[in-house]
Amino acid sequence: MKQLIVPLDFSDESMNALELALMISAKTKFNIQMVYVLKRSSDFSHTSLEEEQRYAKAKFNELQVRFENKLGSGVELTYIIKRGKIYDEIVEQAESFDDSIVVVSTHGASGFEEFMIGSNAFKIITASERPVIAIRHGIIPKSFFQILLPIDYSADTRQKVPYTTDLARIFGAKVHVLAVSSGNDPDMLMKIKSWSSQVSEYMKENGIESISATRSGDNISDLIAEYAGSEKIDLISIMTEQSSSITNFVLGNNAQQLLSKSPVPILCITPKELNIRGGFMTRGA
Repeated sequence: MKQLIVPLDFSDESMNALELALMISAKTKFNIQMVYVLKRSSDFSHTSLEEEQRYAKAKFNELQVRFENKLGSGVELTYIIKRGKIYDEIVEQAESFDDSIVVVSTHGASGFEEFMIGSNAFKIITASERPVIAIRHGIIPKSFFQILLPIDYSADTRQKVPYTTDLARIFGAKVHVLAVSSGNDPDMLMKIKSWSSQVSEYMKENGIESISATRSGDNISDLIAEYAGSEKIDLISIMTEQSSSITNFVLGNNAQQLLSKSPVPILCITPKELNIRGGFMTRGA
């Protein structure tokens, strides 16, 4: 069974990630494992670490009681307390399962010190080979009814298509295939539109309802965020690293901007070669 891995620092912002994981689990019946990372012993005394561990255990026990009625039949809400570098421990925990998804808040602050704010969340996203769903703040969607799938000029842009298709099938979602461009080169625009058409056809073949749109402008992340807001999108699917320098859609640039400004959760997928039934190409022409 898939595991939803949720890093927590018990702040209101980080609790958004747990609420989102509970929503996903209600639809998928995935188990949820909450993770807290203690401070390294070089920074705190042994007594301080014991105190922090007791605090984390008490908070986790409260959460288990609080949310036990929200869990589906057979679904487990567990926790683990680890020690080390935050992003290393979270990634390692996700990879300890055969099949897992990390659900993380990009902002948060614990009673001890800052935890998931900024760099740690971004490091988890870039370091993990598992899909990561990141949420900034705001209202947790009741479901993923509308999923936004941006297609740009990068070589890896279509690798998110099969996973997004599976997610859309689980949630019965409509997929918005958005061709986005930051330039006016006619060959580039034609290529992006061709790839978008291939994606739409793939969706149709897999029984997924989809619509197509095109946007161009100076800032890719702005185009995506604005479309998401205007179309009441519930989830945006992106690649966190891409090889093309044309769109520069890598974490720390457009992707980090989108993670910082998106009004909705973002599904982040790390590029890798995929062999897809039906001949759909995730890379190349």
